[in-house]
Amino acid sequence: MGFGSYDESEQQDQNVDTDDSDGVTVHEHDHDGEISTEASASTEELVAGLQDMSSDDD
Repeated sequence: MGFGSYDESEQQDQNVDTDDSDGVTVHEHDHDGEISTEASASTEELVAGLQDMSSDDD
């Protein structure tokens, strides 16, 4: 094997005691709400600005 020795006996019957009280709560800071944005520029102005930025990379 290319990654070192492999002993299947080490992979069987592994019992691990876990304590979930120290875990990370992924939903601890969930928020319900809405986000709205208003653009002061028109779609044409935004597209022109994007084209200017992409042409600057060349």
